[in-house]
Amino acid sequence: MDFKHLRTIDCKQGAVRKVRFNVDGVYCISSGSDRTVKLWNPHKNLFLKTYSGHGNEVLDACGSADSSYILSGGADKSVIHWEVETGKPLRRLRVHVSNVTCVKYNEESTLAFSGSRDNTVMIWDLKSFNFQPIQVLKDAKDSITSIQITESEIITGSLDCKVRRYDIRSGCLTTDYIGEPVISVNITQDGQCYVVGSANKIWLFDKSTGELLNEYTGHETGDYQVECGVDRKDRHVISGAVDGNIYCWDLIGGSIVSKLNHKKATTVHSFDSHPTSDFLVTAIKENIWLWGEEEMEDEPEEEEDN
Repeated sequence: MDFKHLRTIDCKQGAVRKVRFNVDGVYCISSGSDRTVKLWNPHKNLFLKTYSGHGNEVLDACGSADSSYILSGGADKSVIHWEVETGKPLRRLRVHVSNVTCVKYNEESTLAFSGSRDNTVMIWDLKSFNFQPIQVLKDAKDSITSIQITESEIITGSLDCKVRRYDIRSGCLTTDYIGEPVISVNITQDGQCYVVGSANKIWLFDKSTGELLNEYTGHETGDYQVECGVDRKDRHVISGAVDGNIYCWDLIGGSIVSKLNHKKATTVHSFDSHPTSDFLVTAIKENIWLWGEEEMEDEPEEEEDN
């Protein structure tokens, strides 16, 4: 991964907890400790809108399939469904009894999924006027740290050392015991494997069999919830670390092939790969960083007042 640092954006929203590209990678969404969600065009260094309404820090946010909506969850125990254009909260869902740590849409963005420190995953129907979850997954014995949604599965990671795969069609649950608290789960682009992050270690598993395929080490995560995943071509496993680097391993060989240094000896805890092009956004302290193989053709515009 021969990525260069293209620009740094000061989000002015306290510590950035998560950063996510939208569906086509034109925009990105940042979740802040100042209780806000913000929308950016990172390629042009352009601030677009602030979404205010959480009562405590926002721990995760993501965009819908048509980029018309944003879903967020926070330490105020609530899930909020936002309209992107107006900035208005369309729905506040307050059933969790502890921090909402992760949120996701399904492929059509008709359902919302939220994981919490209350050990549950809740599923919400966004097309109805029901403010109660249509289903609650209560199998985990500790905090939910990650949710991934595919066309046919819900995959969750928990501090109880287990990855759970719920088959939506058959209703079956498959549980893979990892042996250490799971702090991050991500799926490879081909959908055949999943990457699991724990303290100072990452594993690659075959999704259908649960077989361990590879292991990646050499970084340190400390006690932080540091994300791991893969690039858009399934060539590299990626993780943040406490030393200010993004570590990149060869997926097959398992060796470290590059480090993206943020010039700050502090934790890089969140990142997201561009869905179609060679770009990466990372979150460190109050900033998001854009990385890529080459500059965009357009010159960066001045950041609006946020």
